[in-house]
Amino acid sequence: MMQDICESSVTLSSQSQLDDWNGVVHGFLSHGTKTPVHLGALLEANPGFAMGHAARGLFSIMMGRKELLSVAADAAKTANQMLSENGGSFRERGWVKALTVWLEGKPTEAIAAMEAILRENPRDTLSAKVSHAIRFILGDGKGMRRSVERVLDAHGADHGLRGYMLGCHAFTLEETGEYNAAERTGLKGLEYATDDAWGLHAVAHVYDMTANPNAGIQLIENNSNAWNHCNNFSYHVWWHKALLHLDRGELDIALALYDTQIREDKTDDYRDIANATSLLMRLELEGVNVADRWTELADFSEKRTEDSCVVFADLHYMLALGGANRSDAKAEMTARFARDAVKRGDMAGRYKDPGLAAMEGLNAFSEGRYDDAFANLSAARPTMQTIGGSHAQRDVFERMTIDAGLRAGRVDQTEVILNERLAQRAGKEDRFTATRFASLGEARRIPAE
Repeated sequence: MMQDICESSVTLSSQSQLDDWNGVVHGFLSHGTKTPVHLGALLEANPGFAMGHAARGLFSIMMGRKELLSVAADAAKTANQMLSENGGSFRERGWVKALTVWLEGKPTEAIAAMEAILRENPRDTLSAKVSHAIRFILGDGKGMRRSVERVLDAHGADHGLRGYMLGCHAFTLEETGEYNAAERTGLKGLEYATDDAWGLHAVAHVYDMTANPNAGIQLIENNSNAWNHCNNFSYHVWWHKALLHLDRGELDIALALYDTQIREDKTDDYRDIANATSLLMRLELEGVNVADRWTELADFSEKRTEDSCVVFADLHYMLALGGANRSDAKAEMTARFARDAVKRGDMAGRYKDPGLAAMEGLNAFSEGRYDDAFANLSAARPTMQTIGGSHAQRDVFERMTIDAGLRAGRVDQTEVILNERLAQRAGKEDRFTATRFASLGEARRIPAE
């Protein structure tokens, strides 16, 4: 047994293997590009390391792509075999269990496996981050916060990875509405871990939610070392910057960032598609002609109508299909949602509610049936957090709901939603809120005249 940088035991047999494993840990925490490189080298050197195979499987599922489920299943088979042959620590067995149950459609049990590991060793930053990540996919903001706060004391100033835990804590504070504390915690975390993109982006979320775009843009521009080393997470940071410019009314800058950064690489990772589709929709709602930019996104999204991995991903694929008017693919996606909604499992429940109503709402919006769009998107609102992602990411659906209500003449009901959106943002009125309240006033004034 050896000790990794999480101060946890790992069944490795050489310093080079430990160095690669620590590279995996650091890469995962910092969203670095070398994570798969280190993991591949480690498994080549030590194919009996069950936890390494479990990591390969878990990271594959997190990609939210149907074809990677077979990779995860193969990793689980190998990991269980290696445990049987070589044994493993409580932590390593927990990781293999987490992968196994997630493949069975029970990510909540995968979280439970990680939490059991953390009860034994709350200084295990990697397992804490994995629990955090799975809860993020399930939209469990309160659970994310409870999980981090259980292990925070164990990540004191003497812990080499304290900054990354502070970054996670900052994000959970922001997602649960503690904006001032989130800002302080996130900035403190960056003092410990200058390359913590997640912590930096948590503070960017604060500035988005509190209508402070100047501070958000300055934060991103002045801390490029926190995110310029990243994998595709760097596109997400650029997306945040575009949203901040959008809030300042700088629509041309937001569109330029789309072309030069956010979609510089035409990837088909669902997180990159989500960045792109949600920004294009926001721009269209502000009257910007995005020309044929929907086309390449729809080309990717057409190939994902049968994925059934993550509701959050599917709804963003649907934005692309609607934007490019791909009627057949929209019908296929809608039919598949109906099939998924009657299955069993944690994600199936999300396809049923809010998935079905949200899908119908997006369909109706893309076809100009705004009353139907408003009715369905409004029905999905109470449980939309469970599709995963953040408040900022899901806000595109909130904006579409509000604009559908305005276009359908649902003035009073739209005002209620606008006020709820404003309250969630600590009463800070951003550009979208201000312009839509103005539209409400205009809608009420015209009938009176």
